[in-house]
Amino acid sequence: MNDKSTLIRGGTVVTADGEARADVLVVGERVAAVGPGLEAPTGTEVIDAGGAFVLPGGIDPHTHMQLPFMGTVTSEDFFTGTSAAVAGGTTTIIDFAIPNPKQPLLDALRTWRGWAERSAADYSFHVAITWWDDSVSAEMGTLCRDYGVNSFKHFSAYKNAIMCDDEVLVNSFLRAKELGALCTVHAENGELVYRLQQAIYDQGIRGPEGHPLSRPPEVEGEAANRAIRIAEVLGVPLYVVHTSCQDALDAIARAKLEGQRVFGEVLSQHLVIDESVYRDPDWNRAAHYVMSPPFRSKEHQAALWRGLQAGVLQTTATDHCCFCTDQKRAGYGDFRKIPNGTNGVEDRLAVLWTHGVRTGRLTPSEFVAATSANAAKIFNIYPRKGTIAPGSDADLVVWDPAKTRVLSAKTHHQRIDFNIYEGMETIGNPAVTLSRGRVVWRDDQLQTVEGWGRHVDRPCWAPFWTAQNLRNARTAPTAVVREG
Repeated sequence: MNDKSTLIRGGTVVTADGEARADVLVVGERVAAVGPGLEAPTGTEVIDAGGAFVLPGGIDPHTHMQLPFMGTVTSEDFFTGTSAAVAGGTTTIIDFAIPNPKQPLLDALRTWRGWAERSAADYSFHVAITWWDDSVSAEMGTLCRDYGVNSFKHFSAYKNAIMCDDEVLVNSFLRAKELGALCTVHAENGELVYRLQQAIYDQGIRGPEGHPLSRPPEVEGEAANRAIRIAEVLGVPLYVVHTSCQDALDAIARAKLEGQRVFGEVLSQHLVIDESVYRDPDWNRAAHYVMSPPFRSKEHQAALWRGLQAGVLQTTATDHCCFCTDQKRAGYGDFRKIPNGTNGVEDRLAVLWTHGVRTGRLTPSEFVAATSANAAKIFNIYPRKGTIAPGSDADLVVWDPAKTRVLSAKTHHQRIDFNIYEGMETIGNPAVTLSRGRVVWRDDQLQTVEGWGRHVDRPCWAPFWTAQNLRNARTAPTAVVREG
């Protein structure tokens, strides 16, 4: 418990709604007041934010800490991962509990919740649907009612592992509709990927360059459109994760123009890194970029930026899923066996500020919306998270727009021996980060405490997800948030 007071003085407070010169008074773990010339109680710590912005802490709605995957486990645990996150200005993550086929959903969530008790910042969970029978339907209800889960993940990829077929999608989507929960989908046609992987391997292409060839934009576009159309027929909202190409973006845009409630997520990595990385002659370097969906051409990158600027894509994430070089080498000689995933949770905000705000693609308020507020609204933790207002959690970032940093594995705090942004200079970085009122990053030093992070319950929206509201509502719903 944190009972101290902090006054952040002299900064420009930025929310998704606008910006204004104001002080921010924090008492305990919550924002107590926002306004000019605030007086601080005796004993209050004062943080000088002159010349800086004060932002809501970032929310990364897509991470994978400590994930067992492809025969190994990601190198980042919940303490190291959330510590790296706050170093970059992200104060809340939404991770994934992924049951094995036939494993009870509750067992999986309890396992992930146990791992996450070491977190240095706040966290929540999506739960994946990897199989179906009546017990899964019942457990979805229990998760919504008793465990603060309001979103369920569906993988249309990874055949013979965690892939959902259409029968599972329909059953799960209908159950989510009954509960007022949100369905999310990893959109790649798993059958096509499986066939293409084999064909490319048989052609003698064995290195990382085979990975994007086996997952062309068309397989993502087909799966995104199919999931969207299923959701349309059933009258349920849908959230499409890590949109990487024009094909999937077009499917989302078309659905939104038809009045369907579809949310789009883009990874900061896909906005600035292109497919040329797979042609690096150094196998180790190229393998570190193997993730799904893969990096695309610059034309797709430009489309993603337009989608983010236009509001077709509402959120930015990282799919933070770290594997060190020795883990990646499990796929040496067979690209199909390279563990999929990259770093990103520490670097997202700086990359988006540098390539978004500083280039004029995004305003500071649009940056806050894309990195924090929209995720808070979509996943129903707003205004507890995602804004700076009396009563909100004091997840705050004093953002120095002139502070430079060169991204590198030598200096980052992510537990991985490679950084996909290696050598990129960012202008605009956190000077101070607070997690629920506690300073966890200052003077380029972590001050995190294991176990400080708290689970954030996310209630469902049972009265909201009706067919009429899905077509008529203009903004994501909000609800009273239970204490996590």
